[in-house]
Amino acid sequence: MNDQTLAAATLGADIRALRKARGLTLSDIAAVLNRSVGWLSQVERDMSEPSISDLRQIAEALGVPMSMLFAHSGAPAEEHGYIVRAGSRRPMGSGEEGLIEELLSPDLTDDFEMVHSTFQPRSRMQTPANRPTQEVGYMISGRLDLLIGGRSFTVGPGDSFRIKHEPYQWSNPYDEPAVAVWVIAPPVY
Repeated sequence: MNDQTLAAATLGADIRALRKARGLTLSDIAAVLNRSVGWLSQVERDMSEPSISDLRQIAEALGVPMSMLFAHSGAPAEEHGYIVRAGSRRPMGSGEEGLIEELLSPDLTDDFEMVHSTFQPRSRMQTPANRPTQEVGYMISGRLDLLIGGRSFTVGPGDSFRIKHEPYQWSNPYDEPAVAVWVIAPPVY
């Protein structure tokens, strides 16, 4: 396989994983895109390459930034699917609430995903989340205030925490960024 084939393979697999994580069928997404189920199936199986316009619509339908659908660039072919270099992480989320996230996993096809999260100083999650996931976070630096299932916690470097099918909310009311690594199962990005 050449670099383009490997990049496309990751793209199709990621689109399928994102669609399934959201409980959507091929028909659901095809209807939103005004495309055939067959075309979308070919994209997911890497038999058809979507245009940039198609990718924009797919990202919107899946509720992810378009950057999530781009394969890692600059990595040697033998590293695709195995290694994610620090400068080649894919950005995730919008960053609107002061949270900058990057995918540490090579793609979204595993039973879990690893995410590098940086919580900007004086930022907070505006609306509590309640996802059908199990999540474990490990604090690398800074401090973070968490509200998990109605309980308040403050975590710092070396601390870890778990969120298991419960509503949660985070805030960083401190003057320095907080950095954490999250493992989320099943993948939701």
